[in-house]
Amino acid sequence: MTAVEGELGAAGLRRLRESRGWSWADLARALRDTARDLGIASPATLPVSSIQRTVARWESPADRTKPGDRYQYLLARIYAKTSTGDWDLGTGSDFAKLLDVLRDFGTAPQRIDRLIDSITHARPSPRNPARRADDLVDHLAVTVADLNQQVGSTPFVRLQLQLAPVLDACRTLLTGPKPTIDLLILATDAYALAARLAFETRDDDVAMALYRDAEATAARLPDRSRLAAVLTSHTMVTLHATDDLNAALQLARAATVDAHRGSSHAIRARAHAVHAEVQARAGDPSAAATALDRAWKTVDQLSVGDPFAAFNADRVSGFEGLCALYSGQAHRADDLLTRSLTSLTGARDAVQRGIGATDLALARLGLGDAAACVTLLHEAVDITATTGGRVPAQRIGRARRHLRPWREESFVAELDDHIHDTLLGR
Repeated sequence: MTAVEGELGAAGLRRLRESRGWSWADLARALRDTARDLGIASPATLPVSSIQRTVARWESPADRTKPGDRYQYLLARIYAKTSTGDWDLGTGSDFAKLLDVLRDFGTAPQRIDRLIDSITHARPSPRNPARRADDLVDHLAVTVADLNQQVGSTPFVRLQLQLAPVLDACRTLLTGPKPTIDLLILATDAYALAARLAFETRDDDVAMALYRDAEATAARLPDRSRLAAVLTSHTMVTLHATDDLNAALQLARAATVDAHRGSSHAIRARAHAVHAEVQARAGDPSAAATALDRAWKTVDQLSVGDPFAAFNADRVSGFEGLCALYSGQAHRADDLLTRSLTSLTGARDAVQRGIGATDLALARLGLGDAAACVTLLHEAVDITATTGGRVPAQRIGRARRHLRPWREESFVAELDDHIHDTLLGR
């Protein structure tokens, strides 16, 4: 952002605020309250005084600070409505003026387009107030599926903001007398994705609450496969957010029970594979082996029409390789993790590739090849810098600790520089 852009944007934000007769504190309260209504943990949990200082920085040309993605969306939600609460997105509206302000701040056109799209989806359609609920559900389902495909290629905060109006719509639709199956599936998927995104942005309390919402909604579906899918995701997030093996084990067991009540063999295989990983981490290789055997037997029954068929034999290999790694079987872990990593070629697999690369790096270290370990960690660092994945970042730190005996080697020093410059120094 140039000095001129900063001055224009700051002046425009100040004019918008003053046109409503608001002080900095008034706008700060509006931002906090809107965040609370939408379930956006930050700034919902911040004191007004803290948000007020942020607003003041935006309006200071000398500070050259512009609203980030999260605040841009909240400002858009605020200025998309008039002081009387009516939606107004037309020419000359406060919303249109805000978009001009964001352009003055140097915001990319693609970001402006996504912001317009998000607010348009959040607004009730004035042209068709009787729009059928099932059409709306179909539209929202496509939106959730599209956002889900962007995980790993679009910043998590941006995905959160685009998902917020979908969550808002789901909550409203679920208050109806008898939610349809399609609505329950949509809401389950939206809550589960929101939980994953909250975890990635380190809003763990919000993530856990959203998982509970997803599970409560999925429990209303006649097929338990979706509930099992949510529980497996909840298991892994609990494991990585809290290191609470007992809590993770309870969730993993519940997932296997519900998976066997559902129709998807892919989800059944995933539930057993996740259960195996938790058992391996807990130091019970026998229980892990039993769970893996069940995963392999189930994955052999996969059918083409299974909606969760992305979880396949290659994914089971990854889980088995990780279990082998935990039990000290470096050669076996190397073979299995190599097979799994080679299969992760899709854009949606980027975060998992970062995780798999660090796991394989530890297997190579277990084989005594520290240099090969470091080569894989360089790859994982680059992937993690692009995706922002929280779990691969944790895994990189863990792998680096295992490299302490080689800390005097130049290749470890180069890795440290890469981690600092790419992940810590950004």
